Amino acid sequence: MDIKLDNIDRKILSELQREGRLTNQELSDRISLSPSPCLRRVRALEKKGIITGYHAHIDQEKCGLPINVFVLVKLEKPTEENMQSFEALINQMDEVLECYLMTGTHDYLLHVVSESLKTYERFIRRELTRLPNIAAIESSFAFGQVKKRTKLPI
Repeated sequence: MDIKLDNIDRKILSELQREGRLTNQELSDRISLSPSPCLRRVRALEKKGIITGYHAHIDQEKCGLPINVFVLVKLEKPTEENMQSFEALINQMDEVLECYLMTGTHDYLLHVVSESLKTYERFIRRELTRLPNIAAIESSFAFGQVKKRTKLPI
């Protein structure tokens, strides 16, 4: 679906990505548009599925989840049925923040958070390795985060 965004839409998206709790009045002031047309445009962007929600950014370390692990998963047989089953089960795991279907030698890349190496080991032993059709799991631990950006370069 090819949706065209004009300069005003891009300004709205840029401001909302920077600060999602802006009031309509604050947003309209920042983009130099009166409040009514601004609100209509925001609602149109939501209706088109361009704005999919609003959320708060949470400090994962302060919440007791300092460990970031990137996990490559290879399925024994990556059939449509096996992939759908894997994806449904992964979507039920709270530790998995992101899951990407990949090209190359592995089928999936997972971003997993954990409170410690011990809890990550428990996750691997009790949950991930018990999923059906897993051929290989490869974990890489992040030492630190160099860059995190949630704002798309619109």
